[in-house]
Amino acid sequence: MKNFGYLLKEGIKNIWTNRTMSLASVAVLMSCLLMTGAAVLFSWNIKTAMSMVEGNNSIKVYIKQDVPTLKALKIGDEIRKLDNVATCDFVSKEDGMKEMKQMVGEQNAGLLDGLEGDNNWLPDTFRISMKDLSKYKETAAKITSIEGVDKIYDYQELADKLTRIDHIVTNVGLIVVAALSLVSLFIIANTIRVAMYSRRLEISIMKSVGATNWFIRVPFLVEGMVIGVAAGGVAAALLNLVYYRVVSSMGISSLFNVVNLNSMMAPVVALFMLIGALFGAVGGIISIGRYLKKEGGSIVGW
Repeated sequence: MKNFGYLLKEGIKNIWTNRTMSLASVAVLMSCLLMTGAAVLFSWNIKTAMSMVEGNNSIKVYIKQDVPTLKALKIGDEIRKLDNVATCDFVSKEDGMKEMKQMVGEQNAGLLDGLEGDNNWLPDTFRISMKDLSKYKETAAKITSIEGVDKIYDYQELADKLTRIDHIVTNVGLIVVAALSLVSLFIIANTIRVAMYSRRLEISIMKSVGATNWFIRVPFLVEGMVIGVAAGGVAAALLNLVYYRVVSSMGISSLFNVVNLNSMMAPVVALFMLIGALFGAVGGIISIGRYLKKEGGSIVGW
Protein backbone atom coordinates (compact mmCIF):
# COMPACT_ATOMS: atom_id res chain seq x y z
CA MET A 1 0.00 0.00 0.00
CA LYS A 2 2.88 2.30 0.87
CA ASN A 3 4.54 1.51 -2.46
CA PHE A 4 1.29 2.24 -4.31
CA GLY A 5 1.05 5.67 -2.65
CA TYR A 6 4.61 6.42 -3.65
CA LEU A 7 4.02 5.34 -7.27
CA LEU A 8 0.81 7.38 -7.48
CA LYS A 9 2.57 10.43 -6.10
CA GLU A 10 5.39 10.02 -8.63
CA GLY A 11 2.91 9.77 -11.51
CA ILE A 12 1.14 12.99 -10.53
CA LYS A 13 4.50 14.70 -10.03
CA ASN A 14 5.44 13.75 -13.60
CA ILE A 15 2.32 15.50 -14.89
CA TRP A 16 3.23 18.74 -13.15
CA THR A 17 6.85 18.53 -14.26
CA ASN A 18 5.78 18.11 -17.92
CA ARG A 19 2.67 20.27 -17.62
CA THR A 20 2.88 21.78 -21.13
CA MET A 21 2.93 18.38 -22.83
CA SER A 22 0.37 17.09 -20.36
CA LEU A 23 -2.02 19.94 -21.23
CA ALA A 24 -1.50 19.23 -24.94
CA SER A 25 -2.33 15.56 -24.34
CA VAL A 26 -5.47 16.47 -22.39
CA ALA A 27 -6.57 18.89 -25.14
CA VAL A 28 -6.14 16.41 -28.00
CA LEU A 29 -7.71 13.47 -26.16
CA MET A 30 -10.55 15.72 -25.01
CA SER A 31 -11.18 16.76 -28.65
CA CYS A 32 -11.26 13.11 -29.67
CA LEU A 33 -13.79 12.20 -26.97
CA LEU A 34 -15.86 15.32 -27.70
CA MET A 35 -16.04 14.47 -31.40
CA THR A 36 -16.96 10.88 -30.60
CA GLY A 37 -19.71 11.95 -28.22
CA ALA A 38 -21.07 14.52 -30.67
CA ALA A 39 -21.22 11.96 -33.49
CA VAL A 40 -22.99 9.43 -31.26
CA LEU A 41 -25.52 12.02 -30.07
CA PHE A 42 -26.16 13.23 -33.60
CA SER A 43 -26.71 9.70 -34.86
CA TRP A 44 -28.92 8.88 -31.88
CA ASN A 45 -31.10 11.92 -32.48
CA ILE A 46 -31.35 11.12 -36.19
CA LYS A 47 -32.54 7.60 -35.35
CA THR A 48 -35.08 9.06 -32.90
CA ALA A 49 -36.43 11.36 -35.61
CA MET A 50 -36.49 8.48 -38.10
CA SER A 51 -38.44 6.23 -35.75
CA MET A 52 -40.97 9.03 -35.31
CA VAL A 53 -41.23 9.56 -39.07
CA GLU A 54 -41.41 5.87 -39.88
CA GLY A 55 -44.08 5.39 -37.22
CA ASN A 56 -46.28 7.81 -39.13
CA ASN A 57 -47.50 5.94 -42.18
CA SER A 58 -49.65 8.79 -43.46
CA ILE A 59 -49.05 10.71 -46.66
CA LYS A 60 -50.42 13.98 -47.92
CA VAL A 61 -52.11 14.20 -51.30
CA TYR A 62 -52.14 17.68 -52.84
CA ILE A 63 -54.96 18.53 -55.26
CA LYS A 64 -54.28 20.89 -58.16
CA GLN A 65 -55.03 24.53 -57.47
CA ASP A 66 -57.55 24.88 -60.33
CA VAL A 67 -59.66 21.94 -59.12
CA PRO A 68 -62.89 23.11 -57.40
CA THR A 69 -63.58 21.85 -53.89
CA LEU A 70 -66.55 19.77 -55.05
CA LYS A 71 -64.33 17.99 -57.59
CA ALA A 72 -61.68 17.52 -54.88
CA LEU A 73 -64.21 15.76 -52.69
CA LYS A 74 -64.98 13.37 -55.55
CA ILE A 75 -61.28 12.66 -55.90
CA GLY A 76 -61.37 11.72 -52.22
CA ASP A 77 -64.09 9.16 -52.98
CA GLU A 78 -61.86 7.62 -55.67
CA ILE A 79 -58.96 7.40 -53.24
CA ARG A 80 -61.11 5.69 -50.60
CA LYS A 81 -62.03 2.98 -53.11
CA LEU A 82 -58.40 1.82 -53.31
CA ASP A 83 -57.88 -1.47 -51.45
CA ASN A 84 -54.86 -0.42 -49.40
CA VAL A 85 -56.27 2.92 -48.17
CA ALA A 86 -57.28 2.73 -44.50
CA THR A 87 -58.30 6.36 -43.88
CA CYS A 88 -58.67 9.38 -46.14
CA ASP A 89 -59.38 12.72 -44.43
CA PHE A 90 -60.08 15.89 -46.37
CA VAL A 91 -58.26 19.09 -45.32
CA SER A 92 -59.57 22.17 -47.10
CA LYS A 93 -57.27 25.04 -47.96
CA GLU A 94 -58.98 27.10 -45.21
CA ASP A 95 -58.29 24.43 -42.59
CA GLY A 96 -54.76 24.15 -43.94
CA MET A 97 -54.19 27.87 -43.31
CA LYS A 98 -55.52 27.51 -39.74
CA GLU A 99 -53.10 24.62 -39.13
CA MET A 100 -50.23 26.65 -40.53
CA LYS A 101 -51.00 29.54 -38.17
CA GLN A 102 -51.02 27.12 -35.26
CA MET A 103 -47.72 25.69 -36.45
CA VAL A 104 -45.91 29.06 -36.61
CA GLY A 105 -47.40 30.11 -33.25
CA GLU A 106 -49.25 33.20 -32.09
CA GLN A 107 -46.13 35.38 -32.19
CA ASN A 108 -45.58 34.75 -35.91
CA ALA A 109 -49.20 34.29 -36.98
CA GLY A 110 -49.31 37.94 -38.13
CA LEU A 111 -46.97 37.03 -41.00
CA LEU A 112 -49.87 35.09 -42.57
CA ASP A 113 -52.45 37.89 -42.25
CA GLY A 114 -54.12 38.72 -45.56
CA LEU A 115 -53.55 35.23 -46.97
CA GLU A 116 -57.09 34.01 -46.34
CA GLY A 117 -59.89 33.70 -48.88
CA ASP A 118 -58.88 34.29 -52.50
CA ASN A 119 -55.28 34.99 -51.46
CA ASN A 120 -54.91 31.56 -49.88
CA TRP A 121 -52.33 29.75 -52.00
CA LEU A 122 -52.63 26.46 -50.17
CA PRO A 123 -54.20 23.54 -52.09
CA ASP A 124 -56.92 21.24 -50.83
CA THR A 125 -55.29 18.09 -49.45
CA PHE A 126 -56.08 14.62 -48.20
CA ARG A 127 -54.35 12.86 -45.33
CA ILE A 128 -54.15 9.17 -46.09
CA SER A 129 -53.02 6.18 -44.07
CA MET A 130 -52.43 2.74 -45.54
CA LYS A 131 -53.34 -0.74 -44.33
CA ASP A 132 -50.15 -2.41 -45.60
CA LEU A 133 -46.95 -0.34 -45.86
CA SER A 134 -45.31 -3.04 -48.00
CA LYS A 135 -47.70 -1.93 -50.79
CA TYR A 136 -46.76 1.70 -50.29
CA LYS A 137 -45.23 2.41 -53.72
CA GLU A 138 -48.00 0.62 -55.58
CA THR A 139 -50.72 2.54 -53.72
CA ALA A 140 -48.90 5.87 -54.08
CA ALA A 141 -48.65 5.32 -57.85
CA LYS A 142 -52.40 4.65 -58.11
CA ILE A 143 -53.19 7.83 -56.16
CA THR A 144 -50.86 9.93 -58.31
CA SER A 145 -52.53 8.63 -61.48
CA ILE A 146 -55.97 9.99 -60.43
CA GLU A 147 -56.92 13.02 -62.50
CA GLY A 148 -56.76 16.24 -60.46
CA VAL A 149 -54.06 14.99 -58.07
CA ASP A 150 -51.07 17.31 -58.20
CA LYS A 151 -48.51 15.41 -56.14
CA ILE A 152 -48.11 13.46 -52.95
CA TYR A 153 -45.79 14.13 -50.06
CA ASP A 154 -44.71 11.23 -47.94
CA TYR A 155 -42.40 10.91 -44.99
CA GLN A 156 -40.46 8.09 -46.61
CA GLU A 157 -38.46 10.64 -48.58
CA LEU A 158 -37.63 12.50 -45.38
CA ALA A 159 -36.64 9.22 -43.70
CA ASP A 160 -34.34 8.41 -46.65
CA LYS A 161 -32.67 11.83 -46.39
CA LEU A 162 -32.17 11.40 -42.65
CA THR A 163 -30.64 7.96 -43.28
CA ARG A 164 -28.18 9.40 -45.81
CA ILE A 165 -27.22 12.22 -43.41
CA ASP A 166 -26.74 9.68 -40.62
CA HIS A 167 -24.45 7.54 -42.81
CA ILE A 168 -22.36 10.55 -43.85
CA VAL A 169 -21.97 11.82 -40.29
CA THR A 170 -21.15 8.32 -39.01
CA ASN A 171 -18.51 7.66 -41.68
CA VAL A 172 -16.90 11.10 -41.42
CA GLY A 173 -17.07 10.89 -37.62
CA LEU A 174 -15.32 7.51 -37.60
CA ILE A 175 -12.49 8.82 -39.80
CA VAL A 176 -12.01 11.96 -37.68
CA VAL A 177 -12.19 10.01 -34.41
CA ALA A 178 -9.70 7.41 -35.72
CA ALA A 179 -7.28 10.18 -36.74
CA LEU A 180 -7.65 12.00 -33.42
CA SER A 181 -7.23 8.72 -31.53
CA LEU A 182 -3.89 8.10 -33.22
CA VAL A 183 -2.80 11.68 -32.53
CA SER A 184 -3.89 11.32 -28.89
CA LEU A 185 -1.90 8.12 -28.45
CA PHE A 186 1.12 9.70 -30.12
CA ILE A 187 1.07 12.80 -27.90
CA ILE A 188 0.43 10.85 -24.68
CA ALA A 189 3.22 8.42 -25.56
CA ASN A 190 5.60 11.31 -26.22
CA THR A 191 4.56 13.10 -23.03
CA ILE A 192 5.44 10.01 -21.02
CA ARG A 193 8.59 9.47 -23.02
CA VAL A 194 9.77 12.99 -22.17
CA ALA A 195 9.08 12.25 -18.49
CA MET A 196 11.06 9.02 -18.72
CA TYR A 197 13.94 10.74 -20.49
CA SER A 198 14.12 13.44 -17.80
CA ARG A 199 14.36 10.67 -15.17
CA ARG A 200 16.62 8.35 -17.14
CA LEU A 201 19.41 8.41 -14.54
CA GLU A 202 16.97 7.61 -11.74
CA ILE A 203 15.49 4.77 -13.80
CA SER A 204 18.92 3.30 -14.52
CA ILE A 205 19.83 3.40 -10.85
CA MET A 206 16.52 1.77 -9.90
CA LYS A 207 17.19 -1.05 -12.36
CA SER A 208 20.75 -1.44 -11.10
CA VAL A 209 19.45 -2.10 -7.56
CA GLY A 210 16.93 -4.68 -8.75
CA ALA A 211 13.72 -2.69 -9.36
CA THR A 212 11.39 -4.58 -11.66
CA ASN A 213 10.19 -3.12 -14.94
CA TRP A 214 6.65 -2.96 -13.58
CA PHE A 215 7.79 -0.94 -10.55
CA ILE A 216 9.31 1.55 -12.99
CA ARG A 217 6.30 1.48 -15.29
CA VAL A 218 3.56 2.23 -12.76
CA PRO A 219 4.23 5.98 -12.17
CA PHE A 220 4.19 6.57 -15.92
CA LEU A 221 1.05 4.52 -16.37
CA VAL A 222 -0.53 6.58 -13.59
CA GLU A 223 0.55 9.71 -15.45
CA GLY A 224 -1.11 8.56 -18.68
CA MET A 225 -4.29 7.43 -16.93
CA VAL A 226 -4.65 10.66 -14.94
CA ILE A 227 -4.28 12.62 -18.20
CA GLY A 228 -6.95 10.43 -19.79
CA VAL A 229 -9.35 10.73 -16.84
CA ALA A 230 -8.98 14.53 -16.82
CA ALA A 231 -9.61 14.68 -20.58
CA GLY A 232 -12.67 12.44 -20.21
CA GLY A 233 -14.18 14.56 -17.43
CA VAL A 234 -13.67 17.85 -19.31
CA ALA A 235 -14.97 16.34 -22.57
CA ALA A 236 -18.17 15.08 -20.91
CA ALA A 237 -18.85 18.50 -19.34
CA LEU A 238 -18.20 20.32 -22.63
CA LEU A 239 -20.36 17.86 -24.56
CA ASN A 240 -23.30 18.52 -22.24
CA LEU A 241 -22.84 22.30 -22.49
CA VAL A 242 -22.43 22.41 -26.29
CA TYR A 243 -25.23 19.90 -26.92
CA TYR A 244 -27.91 21.90 -25.15
CA ARG A 245 -26.67 25.19 -26.63
CA VAL A 246 -26.99 23.72 -30.14
CA VAL A 247 -30.39 22.13 -29.44
CA SER A 248 -31.68 25.40 -27.98
CA SER A 249 -30.36 27.58 -30.83
CA MET A 250 -31.77 25.29 -33.54
CA GLY A 251 -35.16 24.88 -31.82
CA ILE A 252 -35.32 21.21 -32.80
CA SER A 253 -36.66 20.14 -29.40
CA SER A 254 -40.12 21.32 -30.55
CA LEU A 255 -40.01 18.99 -33.58
CA PHE A 256 -39.19 15.71 -31.82
CA ASN A 257 -38.02 14.45 -28.47
CA VAL A 258 -34.28 14.98 -28.50
CA VAL A 259 -32.02 12.68 -26.50
CA ASN A 260 -31.99 13.78 -22.85
CA LEU A 261 -28.28 13.90 -22.08
CA ASN A 262 -28.79 15.31 -18.57
CA SER A 263 -30.45 12.09 -17.41
CA MET A 264 -27.41 10.08 -18.54
CA MET A 265 -24.60 12.36 -17.40
CA ALA A 266 -23.31 10.10 -14.60
CA PRO A 267 -22.74 7.04 -16.87
CA VAL A 268 -21.48 9.30 -19.69
CA VAL A 269 -18.87 10.92 -17.42
CA ALA A 270 -17.84 7.49 -16.11
CA LEU A 271 -17.58 6.09 -19.65
CA PHE A 272 -15.56 9.04 -20.93
CA MET A 273 -13.17 8.80 -17.97
CA LEU A 274 -12.81 5.06 -18.48
CA ILE A 275 -12.05 5.48 -22.18
CA GLY A 276 -9.64 8.33 -21.38
CA ALA A 277 -7.86 6.19 -18.77
CA LEU A 278 -7.62 3.35 -21.30
CA PHE A 279 -6.09 5.66 -23.90
CA GLY A 280 -3.64 6.98 -21.32
CA ALA A 281 -2.66 3.47 -20.25
CA VAL A 282 -2.17 2.28 -23.83
CA GLY A 283 -0.11 5.36 -24.69
CA GLY A 284 1.99 4.80 -21.60
CA ILE A 285 2.54 1.09 -22.28
CA ILE A 286 3.67 1.81 -25.84
CA SER A 287 6.15 4.46 -24.73
CA ILE A 288 7.46 2.65 -21.64
CA GLY A 289 7.91 -0.65 -23.45
CA ARG A 290 10.07 0.88 -26.14
CA TYR A 291 12.11 2.92 -23.67
CA LEU A 292 12.87 0.09 -21.27
CA LYS A 293 13.75 -2.23 -24.13
CA LYS A 294 16.13 0.12 -25.96
CA GLU A 295 17.42 2.69 -23.47
CA GLY A 296 16.39 1.73 -19.95
CA GLY A 297 19.74 0.44 -18.80
CA SER A 298 22.12 2.45 -20.96
CA ILE A 299 23.02 5.08 -18.37
CA VAL A 300 24.79 2.69 -16.03
CA GLY A 301 25.90 0.53 -18.88
CA TRP A 302 24.44 -2.91 -18.17
